Amino acid sequence: MRTGKPQALLEAVTWRRLLISRWPWRAAGYLITTIPVAMLPAAVLAVPWMVLAIRLAAGDHRLDAIVLLILLGGLLIVTLGPLIATPVAALERRRLRMVDDRPIGARSHSVPSGGPVRRLRAHYASPATWREVGYACLLATVAPVLSVTALGAVLVAGTFVASPLLILAQRPGGGSVALAFGEAATVEQTLPYVVIGVLLLALVPYMHTLLAGGHATVARTLLCETGDRLRAKLVEVSRSRARLADAFEAERRRIERDLHDGAQQRLVSLTLQIGLARLDLPPGSPAAETITAAHDQAKRLMAELRELVHGIQPQILTDLGLPAALGELADRSPIPVTVRASLPGRPPAQIENTAYFVVAEALTNIAKHSGATGATVTVGHRRGVLGVEIRDDGRGGADPDRGTGLTGLADRVAVIDGRMSLCSPAGGPTLLHVEIPCPQKQLSSG
Repeated sequence: MRTGKPQALLEAVTWRRLLISRWPWRAAGYLITTIPVAMLPAAVLAVPWMVLAIRLAAGDHRLDAIVLLILLGGLLIVTLGPLIATPVAALERRRLRMVDDRPIGARSHSVPSGGPVRRLRAHYASPATWREVGYACLLATVAPVLSVTALGAVLVAGTFVASPLLILAQRPGGGSVALAFGEAATVEQTLPYVVIGVLLLALVPYMHTLLAGGHATVARTLLCETGDRLRAKLVEVSRSRARLADAFEAERRRIERDLHDGAQQRLVSLTLQIGLARLDLPPGSPAAETITAAHDQAKRLMAELRELVHGIQPQILTDLGLPAALGELADRSPIPVTVRASLPGRPPAQIENTAYFVVAEALTNIAKHSGATGATVTVGHRRGVLGVEIRDDGRGGADPDRGTGLTGLADRVAVIDGRMSLCSPAGGPTLLHVEIPCPQKQLSSG
């Protein structure tokens, strides 16, 4: 059962305090007001369909009349539906506040400014308009039936509970009282109906809440901000993510360039100067030993800086592309790695970088955690997708929750709308597969 206060009818159905809350009364009010609201679309859009239903029920199955009524009903929906559905939808969005405390929002599509013809054309072409038409059709047909059924249950339950009083109100010898499932002539015969009526009255609030909640959910789905604007927001989020990823890549390249052309070159120059100074000192002297230690430390620092620069942006990846960079990565791996890379051209820099660092991180994980004796890297391009596959013969059991960097890889791939899948059963082997969208037109010949 729910313990928090619900904000909508469907949430209130399972609320333990439903029977002593306002939700059943709000649901009943929503069902009652549905009937007059449904009269407007029903009076225009549903008339041919009602006539058709009446004729079929009466046994009139003439094909020409059926076809004529169907065509007339469809024509009314197509021509007058958008004009009638819009004011009905505006009223329904207001009526939703009766049963939904969440923000309702406005119409999910706005009609552009301009002349009447342009506005009318845009109105008829809008998907939001036809969602409103669909809702108006449901409101004119299904909604009144459900509302009448739900409200009729109250009348039936009340009649059952009051059936003994109806018997007593009869004049002596006045006969029986007709109930839903039969007749009762004595108070004793009404007792089963009283029990059923009491049970039905206890269920009525839940039935009203469920039916009105389902109606409100359909109305919210079709009439509120769940369509065009939501898709526009998702598109904008995707574009913002792409812009952030591009900015990150540009900043990373700038840092790599500054380190390579600035700090690394100055450190090389410093190392050479220390080496020249070392030659001018007598061997074995205290100054020579100090300079020698400083020279060795400078060389180690230069090697570490070179590794750092290489980790930020491998120069071979920039100059020669992904296959060559993966080959160098395999040569530096502590375990044997076979690289099979066949690409019809160079992917964009962001895709190349992502694929490279996925392989680099995967090989690092294999060397540290898998106990593998070998690995294979396969890269190919097919049907607009760049595929990267890393397989090893290790012990398997790779788990993203154990901090092996797999979650970071998945996030990095997701930034450019890629997908990553992992198959790593206990005992191995482990297969990491990455797919990155890369249309053929994005491949360059460089």
